[in-house]
Amino acid sequence: MPTILVASDAPSVRAEVTAIADRPDVTITEARSGPEVMAMVSESEPDLVVVDLQMGNMGGMAVCLELRLEASYGQLDHVPVLMLLDRRPDVFLARRSGAEGWLVKPLDPIRLRRAIAALLEGATYYDESYQPLSVVAAPPSSAF
Repeated sequence: MPTILVASDAPSVRAEVTAIADRPDVTITEARSGPEVMAMVSESEPDLVVVDLQMGNMGGMAVCLELRLEASYGQLDHVPVLMLLDRRPDVFLARRSGAEGWLVKPLDPIRLRRAIAALLEGATYYDESYQPLSVVAAPPSSAF
């Protein structure tokens, strides 16, 4: 039975993720701060951490970087991280932190379930729903 740790200082975000991810075969725990995430990961070793980028102290990027650092020297096992982003430019931060996946808010239940399933299976999930559109210029017209 997989265990998912949901981390956000906003009760509404924790409640939304929990409501979407909750299933009979999943255990969900919650954290309200980055230091609390680190303590819970070292104690219970969850299968996935879903972390909000914006938390008051030690936000999602710092949590992910710290998890990667601790795993690099064997202090913790590697734990996949799904980062919840506020806007599309935050993808840069998620990439730099080593997160295996990210979603741009507002959360879509279908995308969140797909992301969780992918990360629990050892894959990645990158939200591309807010990618900028590519625009191809038409050749100049001579009809003026």
